[in-house]
Amino acid sequence: MKKPQLISRPLALLPISLLLVFASEVQAEDLAALRARVKPIFGSLPAEVVNPANPVTEAKVELGRRLYFETRLSKANDISCNSCHDLARFGVDGEPTSPGHEGQRGGRNSPTVYNAAAHVAQFWDGRAADVEEQAKGPILNPIEMAMDSEEAVLAVLAADPDYPALFAAAFADDAEPLSYDNLGRAIGAFERRLMTPSPVDAFLAGDDSALTEAQLTGLEEFARVGCATCHYGPAVGGAAFQKIGLIQPYPTKDLGRFEVTGKESDKYVFKVPSLRNIAKTAPYFHDGSVSKLEEAIRLMARHQLGVELDDAQVASLAAFAGALTGEIDEDYVKQP
Repeated sequence: MKKPQLISRPLALLPISLLLVFASEVQAEDLAALRARVKPIFGSLPAEVVNPANPVTEAKVELGRRLYFETRLSKANDISCNSCHDLARFGVDGEPTSPGHEGQRGGRNSPTVYNAAAHVAQFWDGRAADVEEQAKGPILNPIEMAMDSEEAVLAVLAADPDYPALFAAAFADDAEPLSYDNLGRAIGAFERRLMTPSPVDAFLAGDDSALTEAQLTGLEEFARVGCATCHYGPAVGGAAFQKIGLIQPYPTKDLGRFEVTGKESDKYVFKVPSLRNIAKTAPYFHDGSVSKLEEAIRLMARHQLGVELDDAQVASLAAFAGALTGEIDEDYVKQP
């Protein structure tokens, strides 16, 4: 963040102690102005994303955590939710596309599960409304976890010595607590607390020392260049759908959301990814084709905004991206 020129000739005659106080006050005012300008872009990251249809309880979280790490939810007993969305690696596996049943790979990158509950929808094409619905999909997908049916999944869980009681505790009011829908609700409840507050949140809350000068400059650049047109809201993205290659066509054969809606206007449209923890979640884009953050920044500016960034701008935006790396609650995500 560029600081204003503080000392004119008359001020230079003041004692150095007074100059330092004056400089500090001016900088504080400058930071307050920046904070007021950008806070509406991001809002506040909640500790838990509320779903009235699935209130989070400790019993649901305990069950959901176990199910998240459960490899028996896959046909070969070797893949769990955590395999592709590794909670110890900021919610990703670092692969362009993830290996599934018998090594098969899908066509899209596995996005981070952290902060995903704050998104408008789930999956790159938005085919699931929320994390509860999303959790049920990969288990039955023949390329991913490849279980034969919901009944096959429930049979595995019913035969376990612990799961029937855990479902009964989590869904005590249900006539049949052990159900496939409740599996999704339990995993969803666990994921609704996978929030990662970052130095940016500390700055927005009033901490003038939370960001380095390079990160502050990057925050200003982020707002000025137009990144916030798509990357806004508590997840710094995930709040809308957008065509990749909005200004300059992007080379992809993936039709994106069109495959869900059939609408011509949805061709090459994808959910805008979250920028939280983006410095830790390479490779990038729906196909995982870009491995370097700086390259991703250049390409998005070119294809989405029609802007060619210079090296200083790229470095500045990358510095800001680093400030979105959040804190992981290691106790919360610890494997049962």
